[in-house]
Amino acid sequence: MSENAPLPPEAVVTQMIFGKWVAMALSVAAKLRLADALAAGPRAVADLAAETNTHAPSLYRLLRALASAGVFAEDADGRFRQTPLSAVLRTGVPGSMRAVADYCGADWSWRPWGQLMETVRTGATAFDAVFGEPVFDHLAKRPAESAVFNEGMTGFSTQAAPAVAASYDFSPFGTIVDVGGGHGHLLCTILARRHSPRGVVFDAPHVAAGAGPAIAAAGLSGRCRAEGGDFFAAVPAGDAYVLKHIIHDWPDDKAATILRNCRATANAGAKLVLVEIVIPPGNDPSPGKWLDLEMLAIASGKERTEKEYAALLTAAGWRLARVVSTGAPVSVIEGVVA
Repeated sequence: MSENAPLPPEAVVTQMIFGKWVAMALSVAAKLRLADALAAGPRAVADLAAETNTHAPSLYRLLRALASAGVFAEDADGRFRQTPLSAVLRTGVPGSMRAVADYCGADWSWRPWGQLMETVRTGATAFDAVFGEPVFDHLAKRPAESAVFNEGMTGFSTQAAPAVAASYDFSPFGTIVDVGGGHGHLLCTILARRHSPRGVVFDAPHVAAGAGPAIAAAGLSGRCRAEGGDFFAAVPAGDAYVLKHIIHDWPDDKAATILRNCRATANAGAKLVLVEIVIPPGNDPSPGKWLDLEMLAIASGKERTEKEYAALLTAAGWRLARVVSTGAPVSVIEGVVA
């Protein structure tokens, strides 16, 4: 078979099946901060094992497997070095995926997928069956796990935020409320680009507590604040309500409650700005079709089509005005008061 010949179907499916191996290996490397440890140059496995408190022969096997996929590389002397793919597993670099990889392999994120069959059979959320409570209730009680989740969400935001801020004009708004805004990365990106609006990062109190330092670090304390609360009860008044990957976490009834609460406090002329993946029709590929399974297994929510978003907004007192492509997987779904 020539190098350019397509793989036979069974080989393609085999690669898909074995994808779980790669995903968990990447997550372990992220948790151990191996890319950070190699930032200064190649190192011996024994040194890395001592630094990370791991079993050197097992660590070698992990690194060897990842190197076969282009994540790290082994030199002739047995030392491992950085590659372009491993470099994005470093902490704090542009485009870092370290927090995302850490999150995706976390026990609370990984285990529910083992019950996907039962979820498909019954429609019941796998996470609730495995842990005995909904995911956000679970995380609220466990600061360490919540920190992994919030850092992972910030990691996702670093990919999407510049595209959203560049693709949608936020300059007309006086106050932008980032509902479920986590540690405020998206809102800080918007405010850094648009100098007239003010902002409020609104999230659960234990999450909003982490937004204040991030806002200060961005030099935006004079224009932006963090506020804790419950978006199922009420949200602050604003001229624009930004919700990034929030509505997809919830089934239609709960999603509509959040949107109605935004409608209830919206200033005159306010707009709704949802940042979500819009599912394309037919068999077109989309990461949203896989993220939808994550919602099915973990959060009880769903990814939606444009038609489904239009119906959801209508039920909550908004009207879908347009869908703006950002060049990233996410789109901006703009709603106006109905």
